Amino acid sequence: MTERDGRPQQSERLLRTVALTKSFGGIRAIDRLDLGVARGELRCLIGPNGAGKSTLFSLIAGIHRADAGRIFFKGEDITRLPPFRRVLRGICLKFQTTRVYRDLSISQNLLVALALRGPERRDGDTAGRLAWALATFGLDRDGDRPARELPHSHQQWLEICLALATDPDLLLLDEPTAGMTPDETALTADFVRRLNGQGTTILVVEHDMTFVRQIARAVTVLHYGRVIAEGPLAAIEANKDVRRIYLGEQ
Repeated sequence: MTERDGRPQQSERLLRTVALTKSFGGIRAIDRLDLGVARGELRCLIGPNGAGKSTLFSLIAGIHRADAGRIFFKGEDITRLPPFRRVLRGICLKFQTTRVYRDLSISQNLLVALALRGPERRDGDTAGRLAWALATFGLDRDGDRPARELPHSHQQWLEICLALATDPDLLLLDEPTAGMTPDETALTADFVRRLNGQGTTILVVEHDMTFVRQIARAVTVLHYGRVIAEGPLAAIEANKDVRRIYLGEQ
């Protein structure tokens, strides 16, 4: 067992990728990537545009199929599983672009998400956790409102709630605060920290370093589809290669 920022971390790896590789045409987006995420961890994934962050999420969620390498979740090789099987096993992705059902109400959106998780993933805590999330984001008061009428930030929050409705063990958040005000970003950060404190393992892709600083306990930096640095945020921000590649310093 190790410690990170003074908090003990479980040694059990919930997610592991081994030599994961994905190319699009002549561009290698993910290049023999090895990554491990411990159960109960809150990890931020950063890197410049084109580093492979969203592609990695798509590989983990099963949206893209790897050219080579393996993905293990809870010790099981899920490399060839279709996306819905991965959801049933406990992986859920909140996309970079909002993908709520715009013509359905908030309540109807939630019903669709609840149906996706299947009976094998239903537990007594899910309803309470979902109610807490909806109340935190102010989405609990107007369930009949069509999703298309919600402000952008509320659509982002609704999509997070839809992901939670599947009762994930691993929640993938791709730029969850894009387009949000500082206050909305702070609320989202507080929510993510509290959700992780309840036991949900969370992997976050984010460009907003203010948000990263608000939540980060561990950070992985990608560049050209490879891990170039990994560790506590303070060490990452002090890393000369990271400062040059990601933060634009000479």
